[in-house]
Amino acid sequence: MPVDRLTLSSEAIEAELLPDLGARLHRLRVFGHELLRTPADLGAYAREPFFWGSFVMAPWCNRIQPGTVRIGSRNVRLDPNFPDGSAIHGQVYGLAWDRRPDGGLRLRAGADDWPWEYEVTLNIEVDDHNLRLDLRLTNLSTEPMPAGIGIHPWFVRPALIRIDAAAVYPRNTDSGRDPEPVAGPFDLREPGPIPDDLDATWTQVGSPPVELAWPGLGVSATMRVTADTVFIVAASPASLDAIAVEPQTHGPQGFRRLLNHEPGRLAMIRPAESIRLGVELAFERLADR
Repeated sequence: MPVDRLTLSSEAIEAELLPDLGARLHRLRVFGHELLRTPADLGAYAREPFFWGSFVMAPWCNRIQPGTVRIGSRNVRLDPNFPDGSAIHGQVYGLAWDRRPDGGLRLRAGADDWPWEYEVTLNIEVDDHNLRLDLRLTNLSTEPMPAGIGIHPWFVRPALIRIDAAAVYPRNTDSGRDPEPVAGPFDLREPGPIPDDLDATWTQVGSPPVELAWPGLGVSATMRVTADTVFIVAASPASLDAIAVEPQTHGPQGFRRLLNHEPGRLAMIRPAESIRLGVELAFERLADR
């Protein structure tokens, strides 16, 4: 079956999105080099949706304990969708999105086990050496809705990373109430290879929060993030040839944090209200520095 492809390019960048497959950023080629973990077979996006390309996370990010939770006057029922038993990364990563007349992408979802209807929009722009993504999540229901949004790229290894953050939740699977000061393998304030098998959320981030480099490819990137609250998740499974670097608007276990009034909780947005996440990747040739 043919798959809709949306391609944007500049002299330095070629980005290819698949609106039918979760608005996934399928390819990101910079100065002629592929920077995303991309499958040869598009069916991999259905078989292993969380480990390829770059996908949108909404109406929540990261892990949430599955089951039924009452928020306001509504019950939310989340089923596990990950081997560790979590309800992870929202609902929209595998759905078909619509193209808007302005070139952006739009999806309406919810009003099911997630009892609020919502809309997610994605605008992407390529300009010279810069890739910009603007994500917006809007509550279309008549009552306040919990809300979180993020983007989940898998960048190829080997790569160097710097995360300018003072605090971290070291384990996304069982995060504590409060973040801890960065230390040991979680102190990534100097560029270097990320240790294997981290899966954590960094907070109290600087600007820019993330810098990446691929010395073997001669490419570097600066990630800038715009949101009311900014968290950076990084995951480095030893079994994969890629690392995830995920800007998002809340911490792990967002429902628990919301119900217990803990830091890093999901936002509550009123009817017709939105939350936004802007991500810019500015690329350079390492030889140009």
